Amino acid sequence: MGPLVPDLVSNNMNFIVAFIIGIFFGAILEQAGFSTSKKLVGLFYGYDFTVLRVFFTAGLVAMIGVMALDHLGLIDVNLIYINPTFLTSAIVGGVIMGLGFVVGGFCPGTSICAASIGKIDAMIFVGGAILGVIIFGEGYPMFEGLYMANNMGSPQMFQTLGISEGLFAFLFVVLGLASFWFTSIIENKVNGIKKPAIRFTPYYLSMALIGVLLALSAFVFTDRKSELNAKIQDMNYVNSFPLDTMNVDEFALCITKILECDKYQGVDFRSEKEQAKFPLPKTVSMTENSLFEKNTFKTLNIRNKINIFIADDELTERKMAIIATELGYQNIRILRGGLNNFVSTILNFKPIENPTTKEEEYTNRFRLYASQKIPQILKDYKPLPKSNDNKPKRIVGGC
Repeated sequence: MGPLVPDLVSNNMNFIVAFIIGIFFGAILEQAGFSTSKKLVGLFYGYDFTVLRVFFTAGLVAMIGVMALDHLGLIDVNLIYINPTFLTSAIVGGVIMGLGFVVGGFCPGTSICAASIGKIDAMIFVGGAILGVIIFGEGYPMFEGLYMANNMGSPQMFQTLGISEGLFAFLFVVLGLASFWFTSIIENKVNGIKKPAIRFTPYYLSMALIGVLLALSAFVFTDRKSELNAKIQDMNYVNSFPLDTMNVDEFALCITKILECDKYQGVDFRSEKEQAKFPLPKTVSMTENSLFEKNTFKTLNIRNKINIFIADDELTERKMAIIATELGYQNIRILRGGLNNFVSTILNFKPIENPTTKEEEYTNRFRLYASQKIPQILKDYKPLPKSNDNKPKRIVGGC
């Protein structure tokens, strides 16, 4: 399954769900006629473009679907594996794949589908594919130079073209719709059909409407991260956004009673260098990018925990808290004035001169106690070494 947020399918259930999806996928392929080589090679001879329409439609819907899930914060796109591009081997492999497709009448996926229902030609095709894998594996030292040639990393087309993700998705959907129309013309001509490729019937009009809506949705499902980053650049918006706060005395009290203070969880947005210099007990380290990651859902949604966002200054805290709130996280507070205010007010304690009220006397007394107690707590505190064992990783694979 994809890296969904929250994690609706556990790692243990992934294989079971994938198995069930695989059964339905194979059944749909077979019902669509993809177990028949004549239908598949129709793409190359021009009499049947069902393969192009099905896979192009699947790609378009998947593309818009991923954009929608990302926009709604329901998927961690950083964990989606993108196959690296080795240009030379991709071209050579594409030629071999195309020749194998047109000669054998199957691609790897459809050959398995056809072989499973007893098609002998598909079984031979699968056997040839296995033989090819064995030959490549055994002869890899000889093929390695070609296989690794022109490594381009994992580029994304919209970045390569220098356009926005939404614009590329829109143009790609338009290209898909145009290809459906163009291949219908070819199909009709090859099959001797005199009717126009596109007719103004309820079926064609509804399909066209769905296509237009799919294309326009590319502009609706904007990149969530870019959208929120743009919002927090507006200082009026940042300063007027309603957020709960914690004052420095509450924070100091929590640190002095660190063994009893289970209600709060600190979320530290300072740099690693600053955290190493001045470590805070019972805090988790995060960055702005972390807020969009899958594991953050578990960290910020611990039951009965209030998350205190901590940074050197209150402005940074506010920005991070706004992003988290917009992403749907709750129980968030910021440290009023930031950690710099805490250091100057508590650790570098300067008493209120000539206190006139009981409250000022109590404040002086507590801050004096905290200024002596907290440095000792911080001195004795040894943060645990960071581990990446629980950090989610990209799963390599795909067709």
